[in-house]
Amino acid sequence: MQKSKLPKKSRKLEVLLWSIALPGFGQLLNQKYVKGLVLIGLEFIINIMGNFNRLIMLSFQFKIDEAIEATNYLWLMFYPCLYFFGIWDAYKDAGGGEKPFSYLPLVFSAYFVTVGLMFSTKLTLFGYLIGPVWLPILFLPIGLSIGACIQWILLKIYNKDVEKT
Repeated sequence: MQKSKLPKKSRKLEVLLWSIALPGFGQLLNQKYVKGLVLIGLEFIINIMGNFNRLIMLSFQFKIDEAIEATNYLWLMFYPCLYFFGIWDAYKDAGGGEKPFSYLPLVFSAYFVTVGLMFSTKLTLFGYLIGPVWLPILFLPIGLSIGACIQWILLKIYNKDVEKT
């Protein structure tokens, strides 16, 4: 399999979007076959053991109580870290993430999506229980924002230290 001859920016976007679709696909595009197959295998195991596809279906049907009942939280809590690591790793291998600390938004996304999952059985918004799919998704922008803010702060500190030397 030959690497795409797309411009670097387009190639990074291609890998990023395939990684969002399924962890491991971006690694396959980057010709990191073992890593890609391991991530795909882990995705399938966690997905099946956590009942993730069933949760997605029930959540889209607004059957939140059934989704909560079907969730295996002990397995599903692994998913955000696997998912965001797969995205980051493929993007970095495709030439992205060159700026210092550029991994922080995705790391904090993994943290906050996991926290959203943990609170999904109790936390209500406007009197509605959001559940194990929608609440973690709502926590995603919080993680991205906090990670981006920390990245910005660290870059300011880093750049000041570089200017002094």
